[in-house]
Amino acid sequence: MSKQSDGLDDAVDPMLNFESAFEDDEFRFSDYAIEDYFTLVVFWALILVVSLQFFTRYVLGDSTTWTEEIARYLLIIVGFAGSAMAVRKGTHIMVEFFYRYMPNWLGKLVAGVAEGVSVGFYFAMAWVTYKLADRTGSMMISVDLPKNII
Repeated sequence: MSKQSDGLDDAVDPMLNFESAFEDDEFRFSDYAIEDYFTLVVFWALILVVSLQFFTRYVLGDSTTWTEEIARYLLIIVGFAGSAMAVRKGTHIMVEFFYRYMPNWLGKLVAGVAEGVSVGFYFAMAWVTYKLADRTGSMMISVDLPKNII
C-alpha cells in the first residue's frame, strides 16, 4: 500500500538555508529614497513613544498622557509614507487578474491610467483633508498643537 503525499512532505523548509538568504545582497544606500529613511526615523520614533507608554503605564503605574495620541499620529505618518514607498516600488495592492489576459501594451496603458487616477484621487483627498482640518481649527487633545500639521 503506497502512501499518498498530502503536499506537506514536499514543502520547502524556510529555515533550511536561512542565513544564506541574507548573505547575497549587499546594502546600498542608492537602493532607497529619502522617504524610506524618513519612514525609518518615524517608525523608530513610534517604537520609542510606545515603549515609553508601556513603561510608564505598567512599570510606573501612571501613564503619560501624550504618548497615546502621538503614537496614533506617528502610525498615521508611517502608513502614508509606507504607501508612498509601495507605490514607488510597484508593490502596492492591485488586482493583476485582468492584466494577465491583456496584450502587454494595453496592460501598460491601463496601469498608467489607473495610477494617474489614483494619484489624482490622493491629491484631492489630501487637499480636502487639509482644508477641513484648517477650517475646523481643531487642536490635538493632549498636545497643544493644531491637527492640520499632520
